[in-house]
Amino acid sequence: MKRADDFQERRKHLANLSEEELKERFWELAGKIVDPMVDLAYKNTSPSIERSVLLRMGFSSIEAKGIVDKAVERGLLGKGAGNIVYRLAKEKHMGIRETGLKLYEGQMWEDAIAAFKGGAK
Repeated sequence: MKRADDFQERRKHLANLSEEELKERFWELAGKIVDPMVDLAYKNTSPSIERSVLLRMGFSSIEAKGIVDKAVERGLLGKGAGNIVYRLAKEKHMGIRETGLKLYEGQMWEDAIAAFKGGAK
């Protein structure tokens, strides 16, 4: 089976474009293809991503898992576990590690719920 060569027909709408215009068209279309993935990544997270963030903030894997699990239990994972730790630390004038350890121990979650579900940003 031989494929019909219709290249000249399919390229008619591009034939009069300059090299620069073709380049712009390519990047425009590439952006349209990637936009849904960027949007998905921006609006969604997962426990593994949040554990990774906490690891980079200096928490051990056990501490990170504990914080993330508690965030999931309270419906706050979408706010970002690292963001929860960071924001509470700022609001309470505490260190990030100290705040994270309190969350790991089950403390301060009422404050987190109030900060994130109470409409504050």
